[in-house]
Amino acid sequence: MNRINLPPFAIKFRETGGKRQIFDFLRRRYVTLTPEEWVRQHFVHFLVEHLGYPQGLLANEVELHVGDKKLRCDSVLYNKDMQPRMIIEYKSPVVELTQHVFDQIGAYNTLLQADYLVVSNGVDHFCCCRSQEEGGYSFLKEIPHYKDL
Repeated sequence: MNRINLPPFAIKFRETGGKRQIFDFLRRRYVTLTPEEWVRQHFVHFLVEHLGYPQGLLANEVELHVGDKKLRCDSVLYNKDMQPRMIIEYKSPVVELTQHVFDQIGAYNTLLQADYLVVSNGVDHFCCCRSQEEGGYSFLKEIPHYKDL
């Protein structure tokens, strides 16, 4: 897999049907290992193990419905009332984080109304916070610790 800018963790792999899988500790099952999944697993472990995010408030592959159309958020952090607090979008390490990626997560947020949006390709990570007064977003210098949300 590609080199990324996130701390290592105890990775669990397996081979099934000639495909390599990685254990997703949030979904509690093995999933196909893709470059995007590689980033997702490192990032959620980073949030839980290094920034104090509660594992029980994070979910991967959250399905959204817009009419007949189905969308899928890569990860969502909920508050204790199970309201979305943060949406996280992952891309492969070789994918550039362009305006299109930010538009994608912004579209998800029109439905979820989360306070924080995070985009990561495993190399670069961006976090922005919704500004209640101004109606826009401001970029943060780093991903905040859970206690600082």
